[in-house]
Amino acid sequence: MGVRIGSMHFMYNYQNSLNKAYQQQGKLFEQADGSSLHRASDNPINYSKLLRYNVSENENTQYRENIKTASSWMKQSDDVMIHMTEMMQTLKEKSVQAANSDKAEDDFAAIHKEMFAHMQEIVSVANTQIGDRYLFAGQKDLTKPFEMSLETYDRGQPKNLDVSQSAFFKGTDSDYNTELFQMLTVTDDAGNNYYLDTENFNLYTQEFMDSGYKEVIAHGYTTIDAAEASADTDVQALLSKGTAGTADAFQVADYFTNQGLLKDETNNSITINGTEYTFKTVKQNIVTYNGDNNLISMVKLNGATDPNADTVNSTGATMFGRDIFDNANSGNEASGTAMLNELFCVCAKVNDSDLHWMSSDGVTVADVAHSTMLVQETKIGARQQLYNNVETMLERQADNITEDITNVSGADIAQLATKLMQQTALYNLSLSLGGRILPQSLADYL
Repeated sequence: MGVRIGSMHFMYNYQNSLNKAYQQQGKLFEQADGSSLHRASDNPINYSKLLRYNVSENENTQYRENIKTASSWMKQSDDVMIHMTEMMQTLKEKSVQAANSDKAEDDFAAIHKEMFAHMQEIVSVANTQIGDRYLFAGQKDLTKPFEMSLETYDRGQPKNLDVSQSAFFKGTDSDYNTELFQMLTVTDDAGNNYYLDTENFNLYTQEFMDSGYKEVIAHGYTTIDAAEASADTDVQALLSKGTAGTADAFQVADYFTNQGLLKDETNNSITINGTEYTFKTVKQNIVTYNGDNNLISMVKLNGATDPNADTVNSTGATMFGRDIFDNANSGNEASGTAMLNELFCVCAKVNDSDLHWMSSDGVTVADVAHSTMLVQETKIGARQQLYNNVETMLERQADNITEDITNVSGADIAQLATKLMQQTALYNLSLSLGGRILPQSLADYL
């Protein structure tokens, strides 16, 4: 009985050792794919490192995909903006031509025809798509953003402040290059023009806006606020002569839409100090914006998001700025087409051969519209360069992550081949030896 138990025990040990040898051979075969880690039990510490590296690799891959998409989007946007900037430069040049006093009516008609064609092209190009997505529609990128009216409408006529006027009436901090500073033009019963400042509610005469304010500056007061606060009787006399009155609390949104159209044709006047003034209008084409003002972000790095750096598109409001009808003081939401509608006002004035308005207002509009587009184009170009720099960095990171994964999980193929041959030889030898020394049956044993 003792011999049988010892024999069975010997057979059990042999089979157990053979199975372990088979398992070791199987693990070596697994590593033939180049990885030494297939389960946590292979090497718990290295396996935990591998999991972290895999997460980093997936993040890196996603960020690089984001950058490729973003770069394509911004490159297309930049190309379109360059084209629109060039057309606005032409509009600026044509506005200067129209402001020259030697132009005849035929010249105005020719200039208007060319400017109007450029405006149509700008609206068309602003609807550029990449695939089925519109570049400048905000997050409503499946909606055609810009629509130009075929008909003309009566739109409020602003008074556009040039550089010196902006500095005096709006202060020295005014950014004339990227913001159009305006007042509302109104007329009295005699047809005289007056200009309503929608921030301080003062109504100024045309003479004061054209030249009177320069006399105040000559007295040493460079802003309207400084002049109003002064005790200089001569300055106060100039202000009294140039100011036709002060309106009660006034907001543009009470009378005009964000595109400059009167909300109610019957509510087209305002009473100041007992005198009724009618809002002056211009008959012109109108552009509407159907997108939104939400930017699209494509995150390129982990950590805190940066909307200013991660956004890849531009909206109507960022490209075409805001004017008196939709700025923060107006009470209206951004129209997304402010500079486009202002430029169509310029076209209408050229068509009307309004030389005075073109020389005092038209050039200012065209200049600021061009500057606004140029600033946005520069921002897109800067963001594109930033994405390109990050892409280079992520490519280096990807190489480092791949190296880390190889170091922690890679199998030494030469060493693996040697071990596999050894294990195979030992396994085959064990099978051969076992077949010779183990009894095949009870009869053989007896």
